[in-house]
Amino acid sequence: MTTLAARYAAVRAHTEALAAPLSEADCQPQSMPEASPVKWHLAHTTWFFETFVLEPHEAGFRLHHPAYRVLFNSYYNAVGDKHPRPQRGLVTRPGLAEVRHYRRAVDERIAALLARAEGDAALAAALAPLLTLGLQHEQQHQELILTDLLHLLSLNPLEPAYREGPLPAAEAVPAGWIAHAGGLVEIGHEPAPGGFAFDNEGPRHRVFLRPFEIGARLVTHAEWAAFIADGGYQEPRWWLSAGWDWVGAQGVQAPLYWRREAAGPGPGALSAFSAFTLHGRQPLQPDAPVRHLSLYEADAYARWAGARLPTEAEWEHAAAALPQAFGHAWQWTASPYTAYPGYRPWAGTVGEYNGKFMLDQTVLRGSSDATPAGHARPSYRNFFPAGTRWQFAGLRLARDL
Repeated sequence: MTTLAARYAAVRAHTEALAAPLSEADCQPQSMPEASPVKWHLAHTTWFFETFVLEPHEAGFRLHHPAYRVLFNSYYNAVGDKHPRPQRGLVTRPGLAEVRHYRRAVDERIAALLARAEGDAALAAALAPLLTLGLQHEQQHQELILTDLLHLLSLNPLEPAYREGPLPAAEAVPAGWIAHAGGLVEIGHEPAPGGFAFDNEGPRHRVFLRPFEIGARLVTHAEWAAFIADGGYQEPRWWLSAGWDWVGAQGVQAPLYWRREAAGPGPGALSAFSAFTLHGRQPLQPDAPVRHLSLYEADAYARWAGARLPTEAEWEHAAAALPQAFGHAWQWTASPYTAYPGYRPWAGTVGEYNGKFMLDQTVLRGSSDATPAGHARPSYRNFFPAGTRWQFAGLRLARDL
């Protein structure tokens, strides 16, 4: 329990550190229905520990505030009513100070519960998986804080920076292909003592792969500029039907947060564009992986490049040898988000965590630089609808041998 208590304190402190540079005004707005205010993320992650750890295990449990039960429920129907997701930004009260008080109060109660578990083996065994899940859940929201905040700040005409200074220089990774013979391989989380995986990462199972090769690095800004210069967004033959409709309806001409500079050179030059980032508006680095792409854009680029997107099984099988597999950009795959053979959701209310979203979404693999340290792993399955762009999502190419 001591180790788990230290990890709990570290994860919770990191969330607070992410919010520390922000004003109350920064933490309040909701930029679109798919995003959430920073204040809501701070409260919801606390609600998770109160609801799934304290309520079933704390002697004499009482809600911190009865209204929070509804206000900060995300999608757990078995828990009860939820405040409408598109209206999270309208919850001006409780204020940020009250939400931080809520976090401290729940942290104190969790600490007391963990202290009690030191002398109660049964309680310790019950708490460990729930607290571990809660910490993994909070790490997901740490990434969402940055993702949602970037979208919010991008809509401010002042284009404020969350972080001061220029972006770190991108490392140039040689292009190329990594060949794989295919055959019968195993994917999915392999249980190990002390290891963690979400329920959708298993069970481990066998899949057959045809011979393939996969890109030795992610697609870069410079390569994406070439796609734009070649009329990639104007040529319907590269696009899925739904993607072409999406391009027309949204007027998309470049990745999200890119802007063509009026004083820049010709349309084929990367320097004709800049991008809004957590460091404010910045010039595009040629070797940096392109990000903030929809599945439609990633798929269209792959077709234009004479390649395709990898399946998630190909990606996972190859991941150990892949440069830029983690910490740069989530990578779209060609795989729909569905259950693995033999999948069973977790028992109880937390069983709503992943399984009920297995429809009309596509898997992304890897992680981005917004992903907390230690949160990524080869079997991790991220997933979003095809039109999602505000995530730190890029692509890696694949092709058949």
